[in-house]
Amino acid sequence: MVYYVVKVVISALLIVAIAEISKRSSYVAALLASVPLVSVLAMIWLYFDTRDAAKVAALAGGIFWLVLPSLALFIALPLMLKQGLNFYLSMGLSILITVACYRLMLAVLDHVGIEL
Repeated sequence: MVYYVVKVVISALLIVAIAEISKRSSYVAALLASVPLVSVLAMIWLYFDTRDAAKVAALAGGIFWLVLPSLALFIALPLMLKQGLNFYLSMGLSILITVACYRLMLAVLDHVGIEL
């Protein structure tokens, strides 16, 4: 149980740290947020828990394919905000666009025979 609490605390601290840093420097916060810290931690914890490199490789491959549709949020959100749309509306629409991109990516991967 302590192990799970440690994992949650580390993850939460990273998110809070990035949010706090962004108040001072959006560049530094963006740099930290763009580094796949959560993915790296997930892979480390998966390997630590299972000692199974094949599972880590499968996770890394899945992350690669699913990072691509997630980029839609980072394109749509700033475009909508620059157009003057309300933050919450922009965020909601960006999330919907991203979900649609995920569904499209999963359909494409299924069509070409890539299994996640």
